[in-house]
Amino acid sequence: MSTTVLNSQSCQSLADWLCYIEQSHPVHQIELGLERVYAVAARAGLQHLPGKKVLIAGTNGKGTTACCIEQLLLAQGKTVGVYSSPHLLQFNERLRINGQDVADADWVSAFAFVEALRQDIALTYFEFTTLVAFRLLQQQQPEYCLIEVGLGGRLDATNIISPDISVITTIDLDHQDWLGNDRDSIGREKAGVFRADGIAIIGELNPPPSVLHKAAELACKTVLVQRDYQYECQQQAQNWQWQGVSQQFDKLPIPAVPVQNAACSLAVLEQLNMLPSPQQLCSVLTGLTLAGRMQWLQQQPAIIVDVAHNPQSARYLAQQLLLLKPRFRRILALVGMLKDKDIEQTLLPLTPLFEQWHLVSLKGVRGATAEQLDKVLAAHGVVTQLHEDTQSAYQQLQQRLQSDELLVVFGSFITVSAVLSCHQEAK
Repeated sequence: MSTTVLNSQSCQSLADWLCYIEQSHPVHQIELGLERVYAVAARAGLQHLPGKKVLIAGTNGKGTTACCIEQLLLAQGKTVGVYSSPHLLQFNERLRINGQDVADADWVSAFAFVEALRQDIALTYFEFTTLVAFRLLQQQQPEYCLIEVGLGGRLDATNIISPDISVITTIDLDHQDWLGNDRDSIGREKAGVFRADGIAIIGELNPPPSVLHKAAELACKTVLVQRDYQYECQQQAQNWQWQGVSQQFDKLPIPAVPVQNAACSLAVLEQLNMLPSPQQLCSVLTGLTLAGRMQWLQQQPAIIVDVAHNPQSARYLAQQLLLLKPRFRRILALVGMLKDKDIEQTLLPLTPLFEQWHLVSLKGVRGATAEQLDKVLAAHGVVTQLHEDTQSAYQQLQQRLQSDELLVVFGSFITVSAVLSCHQEAK
């Protein structure tokens, strides 16, 4: 990406625009609040998205839930737009229309529109890109808009819309610097996506009191997992079942994503009166995958990448690896994390599963060094190997990996992105 673009007049490409807004307000500088983004949006009504709108918040599972809803709507012939973040390989991934990433030329046009619209109002990187995505959704007019919250909910830029359904997928400790140091505080921030008399779907199995209190305060129609909809996995039979308000699905194939998120997606679709047929559902679940989520890069030797970067997602990764462990002589870890994450509680659930740990440093002001990760693991008696960067570490491990070994790359979107780039370049 060019580093010489200093003003909007010289922006010709998507790379130019991304460089320009990064220079204006670096992506790592987070400023929560709705005043700036709403003031700009109101000048062109960008907060008014087309069709039915679903706003999805949660610590983990937002992207998976959005993808599942998207695929089940597409299978029924509906048009769907999905806005999500962050991206793994290309910025274009942040907005899909009918399953396709939006093209560079469309992004460029929308960036120019928002730049002219904002005038003297400074926007953060996420605020700017969110308004650009909303402009594109208005132009494309899909029947359904699935909007993934960036951080928290109450003060996130996406929260300027008026959703038909608000969703909380899961709640755990993450982004404590902005959202609070306990689940109740974090839940309160995420419940900021609820609307008075609106529909609130809660997929978290153990919601903190703040979430339920906010839903009651706003008189929401609350749809709560294991109360208003239920799901149960039959591990021995390798299937699961789902029971909603008025419909039940039995003997469903277990997808390559958390069943908890798939069940939440069905609850959303039931409220939209868009539940699929059993045949459509089974077909979608069988092929449902999401880049960077338990993604197999190759089978022999085996390599998996997963963006697990907080305690809750690490526990899920540990559960999945426990099922895989009997197939391999040993499992190796390649991990890089951001220093503002709960490094200890993210890594500890995985220590019994890995025979070898390879630690890498991530660049940037938020990146943790390999030494910082090593200090945490060493305190628990774990021996590690340190590397300067993700790419070189991955290339070395890939060359040495044996046919009966499994390499698992995790810890951050940044770590997984670097490995996916290496893998793509090697093809």
